[in-house]
Amino acid sequence: MKDTPFFVGYLSPPRPLKLFLAVASVALVVMFGVVSWVIGTTQADPGPGSFRFDYGRQTVTGLIEADPYPMLHITEGTERLPAGRTVLMSGGGKIGVDDRARPLSGHMAVVSGVVLERGDLEMIQARGGTRGVGPTMGELPEVPFEDLGRWKLAGEICDGKCVAGAMSPGRGLAHRACANLCLIGGVPPVFVSSAPVAGSEFLLIGGPDGGPLAPELLEFTALYISVEGAVQRRGDLLVFLIDPATIEVL
Repeated sequence: MKDTPFFVGYLSPPRPLKLFLAVASVALVVMFGVVSWVIGTTQADPGPGSFRFDYGRQTVTGLIEADPYPMLHITEGTERLPAGRTVLMSGGGKIGVDDRARPLSGHMAVVSGVVLERGDLEMIQARGGTRGVGPTMGELPEVPFEDLGRWKLAGEICDGKCVAGAMSPGRGLAHRACANLCLIGGVPPVFVSSAPVAGSEFLLIGGPDGGPLAPELLEFTALYISVEGAVQRRGDLLVFLIDPATIEVL
């Protein structure tokens, strides 16, 4: 059998095996490339979303509403964030601005920071301290409110910052740990609906009492679920007050 090619680890491979190894290695690399391409093309497009540093720092004035999570109803805006717009608020990194926004709830404030944007979901990442969120004087606006009734929706609980553009795609099981860290830190949660609700697929989430989510609901982050709850329009932002007892993992 001395003429039969045989691999020995500490010897140079025989010529026929060298050819086989070269072909197999090239085929393996090509296969990985094809499989990666196929997986990539079958994924849903997360859509455009990012930090909009190209907008420059935005400084706007408006009415702060702290529940279920901080939002700003803009009264004096910019070209990018005009008056009448309602935007979510967060701090730098994986933290919210509840400690700065809640004392100003129901009052006018100046908010300064960078915009995150994905579709019709907008968030402003406020600068640190009172430079980012501070009190100001001004007449309190009348914020439009509409009760849209009770809905049953299918979709995913995400952290509003990453899904707005801090990460791409910022959703799905691969993002679950990151999303939960953001939510624990106070970043507003957002429900990404599988179908538009009153013209929007992004809804700020709150508990059934109108307050923040209960900590035990973090176990449903990044899972595809169905859930029922009241939908409200506050300004031009939809708020989904979910009923935890109705959650089903699909």
